[in-house]
Amino acid sequence: MPASQQEIKELGRVAVLMGGCSAEREVSLRSGQAVLTALEAQGVKAFGLDLGKNAIAQLLAEPIDRAFIALHGRGGEDGCIQGVLEWLGIPYTGSDVMASALAMDKYKCKQVWLGQGLPTPASCLLTEESDPDQVVAQLGLPLMVKPAHEGSSLGMSKVNSASELQKAWLEASQYDDRVLAERYIQGAEFTVSIVDHQALPVIGLQTSHDFYDYSAKYVTGDTRYLLPSGLNDQQQVALQELALSAYRAVGCEGWGRVDIMLDEQQQPWLLEVNTSPGMTDMSLVPQAAAYTGMNFQDLVLKLVSTARLKVFSGH
Repeated sequence: MPASQQEIKELGRVAVLMGGCSAEREVSLRSGQAVLTALEAQGVKAFGLDLGKNAIAQLLAEPIDRAFIALHGRGGEDGCIQGVLEWLGIPYTGSDVMASALAMDKYKCKQVWLGQGLPTPASCLLTEESDPDQVVAQLGLPLMVKPAHEGSSLGMSKVNSASELQKAWLEASQYDDRVLAERYIQGAEFTVSIVDHQALPVIGLQTSHDFYDYSAKYVTGDTRYLLPSGLNDQQQVALQELALSAYRAVGCEGWGRVDIMLDEQQQPWLLEVNTSPGMTDMSLVPQAAAYTGMNFQDLVLKLVSTARLKVFSGH
């Protein structure tokens, strides 16, 4: 049901936070512009803020009633901006400081899931001194090597032999001083979008690339998004329930997206949870919402209506 003029008015002045200083800046600018356009089209008093290193001064420069976080990566998705907004008393979309920080650190997130008995591929942290043979003995081959704190598949490599491990570590360490090696799961990749604690239809991902990397996501446009996913009803419900369990274990709220692999024995494996997913024309949350009948403008309005303070709610 469309929002009433009164509901639109009650949102007040909405700042769409975008850009930032992370490696995902360009994608964030696209997400933010799409969100801003959708809000303005519905009469919301919205404006964009391309946050830089003077983010606090930017947020103090004019009145803000609530913030839509369209930032991706470090500084915007890792709890930092969430903490600033808490102190400034500005309600914001998405997860709180703790959940954002946990979700952004892939290794810590996996530790939480393992503590809850949730399935996630075996992994370890790599350093320059790591013994490749020892890592392979521990995790097997192939491996995925990735920065622990980056999104959009930046700095990721698939490793097929111990001799490739050092090069993969060097690639990932350009983005992060914490690098994760993870057992590679051979199988099909799926993603489950979650909006306000409701799991949306599962999307299957098919790419000609070795894995769903940055190029497959944002550059080549040759990734196939399967919606419906090709799973039977029982499998779909099982993945939705697993995604919700993973999302709740980390303490996420508002919205998010959980990425899952289904191996050749049909065993699901949790890869990561995104607390500020992309909102571009190729993004997955809008696709899943559209499949349920919720258009992009309605989705954006629903998300911004959930904005609130999580820690200092007494402001």
